Amino acid sequence: MLAARLDNLRALLSSFGSCVVAYSGGVDSVFLAYVAHQTLGERALAAIADSPSLPRRELADALALAGRFGFPVRVVRTQEFSNPDYLANPNNRCYFCKHELFTELVPLAQREGFGVVVYGENASDVGDHRPGAQAAAQFQVRAPLKEAGLTKADVRALSAQLGLPTADKPQMACLSSRIPYGEAVTPAKLKLIEEAEYVLRDLGFYDVRVRHHELKQGQLARLELGPTELSKLLANGAHEQVAQALRRLGYSHVTLDLLGYRRGSLNETVPAPIAFRVPAAAPHAQGSNQDASGPVVGAS
Repeated sequence: MLAARLDNLRALLSSFGSCVVAYSGGVDSVFLAYVAHQTLGERALAAIADSPSLPRRELADALALAGRFGFPVRVVRTQEFSNPDYLANPNNRCYFCKHELFTELVPLAQREGFGVVVYGENASDVGDHRPGAQAAAQFQVRAPLKEAGLTKADVRALSAQLGLPTADKPQMACLSSRIPYGEAVTPAKLKLIEEAEYVLRDLGFYDVRVRHHELKQGQLARLELGPTELSKLLANGAHEQVAQALRRLGYSHVTLDLLGYRRGSLNETVPAPIAFRVPAAAPHAQGSNQDASGPVVGAS
C-alpha cells in the first residue's frame, strides 16, 4: 500500500512535467522536494521563503540538506511583514503568509518555464484549520502528497526508507504561530521566541513551543513540551536553568503548560474568526519581489 502511494506520487509529479516545490526544510517539503528531484531531475526546483518567521537554524539546515541530497533550492525573500493584515495576526494569518509566498513562486515558475507550483499539504491535513490552503486554491498550487493519499505517517515512513534525516523531525510551524491571534506579530517578538526555543532545544528537548504572551507586567513565555518530556524539565534543576536563561533574554515570567505540547493550542481560545480583507490572486501581482530571489543552492 505504501509503495503504491509512492508510485502514485511519482506518476503525478511526472504528469506535471516540471515543478517548483514550496520548500521549508520540514518533513513534508523535504520529502516532496527529494522525490520531485528523483522524478524530474533538473525540471524540479525547490524554493524556500526567507523572512523573520523562519528560524536561522532552520534555514541553514534546509540549505545544507538540499546540498547533501543534491536537489537545487532557491532562496526567495518574502514580504509578509510589510502586510498589515499579516502583522495584525488574525486567525487566518497563514492565509496572508501563503498568499505572499505564492505571489512570489507562481511568477518565478512562469518566468523560468516550470509547469506548476506544488506544496507539502498531506492527506492528514484534510479538515484541519489551514487557511493557507485557501491561498493555494486561489493560485492553483497543487498538493501532490494529499492527491496521492499520503498521510503524515506515510511521509515519515517513506522518508526513513529513503534515508532522509527529517523522518523523525518534530513538526516546526513558523515562529509567528507562537503568538496568540489578535496580538501583533513583530520581528522583535519572533527573535525572542527563536532564542528561547534554542535554549530548550540545546538542552535536548524535542517537541518544543514557546508561546509568547504580552502582559501589562511584561512578557510571559508559556512552555509547551512533549508529554514525555515534562518530567525531564523538572528533574535536576533543568526548570531553574531554563527560567533563568529566558529571563536573561527578556521574559518577565516563565510558565509551564501542564497539558504539554499539542498542535494548534492557540486555536483553543479563539471564539470566532477575525475578519480581514482577502486579496485576489494574481499570477504577476504588483509589488512582487521578483528581484529578491537568491541564487540556486545545492544544484547537482
